[in-house]
Amino acid sequence: MSSLRLSLALSGYVHTNELTNGRVRPDGIDLTIITQPFESIALRFRNTLEFDVCEYSFANYCARLAHFDKAPMIALPVFTSRVFRHSSIFIRTDAGIDKPADLAGRRVAIPQWTQTATVYVRGYLAHDAGVSLSSIEWVQAGVNEPGRKEGVTFLKLPAGIKVTPAPDRSINGMLLSGEIDAAITARPPRAFTDGHAGIRRLFPDYRRLEEDYYRRTGIFPIMHAIVIRRDVYEANRWIARNLYDAFEAAKRAGIANLGEITTSYLPTAWGPEHVSSVNSILFRDADPWPYGMRPNRPTLSAFLEYCFEQGITERKLTMEELFAPELAFEMPV
Repeated sequence: MSSLRLSLALSGYVHTNELTNGRVRPDGIDLTIITQPFESIALRFRNTLEFDVCEYSFANYCARLAHFDKAPMIALPVFTSRVFRHSSIFIRTDAGIDKPADLAGRRVAIPQWTQTATVYVRGYLAHDAGVSLSSIEWVQAGVNEPGRKEGVTFLKLPAGIKVTPAPDRSINGMLLSGEIDAAITARPPRAFTDGHAGIRRLFPDYRRLEEDYYRRTGIFPIMHAIVIRRDVYEANRWIARNLYDAFEAAKRAGIANLGEITTSYLPTAWGPEHVSSVNSILFRDADPWPYGMRPNRPTLSAFLEYCFEQGITERKLTMEELFAPELAFEMPV
């Protein structure tokens, strides 16, 4: 019997490399790999559903799952991108902002209300820092170029929260001109990366805060998940488990490669020692990049709460409905 041919679109990662280079192969599936920047493949999939399997925004997925009677895709508990986001708040140095509470009453820009990174930061502001989201004047714009639009057309914001689009402006330009006081964005504004003295992070020592945040909450923010086009999944439901197993095998091989000291897998001195140090201190030698639902309950539970509170989802989703039923209750293999 011939293998089922599927297209898989995703960015390049150490933990998926063994899958994309063919050394790990899902049973019964012949993958055609499309590797492009995340923004490109996610936009193409959202607009055309042209791939069978795709890396996708976790917030956008949740929005669609809650809105449609049957969303056009279904997720696997495979999380390709996870990033702590205390580092994603940028401020003007002359704005008088020294702590999260100082954001109240200020103009703060975001690339999209539904950008997953901004959902986590707003969740932190509301739940950890005690900042009311309705106390901020929100502005939506592209980071370094104007013209970016909100990713969800059916978004319904909670009462008291207003987001003003600025289609002809960029976050970078508005920070430099003083039209906004701060920005929350996964991609740093160009002025910051260029070293402009007037723009800095709210938390320069963000790693210390993020380590403390993880120890207190157990939240390791999930940015992207792998989704299957629903018609492909429903015609071949066995692929959910087989793809999950392949992603898990590739991840384990990738993590093992990070510890390789015979050759330099990472282009930096003491790469294996750094990886080992972070994993042993922060994750206590457990899986530092867990797939599956059970080990990710603290993160998933908090994120679904944030999505509902912020109007990303029209109803509060449950963890069990996020993923293909074949995997909803799975421990990692």
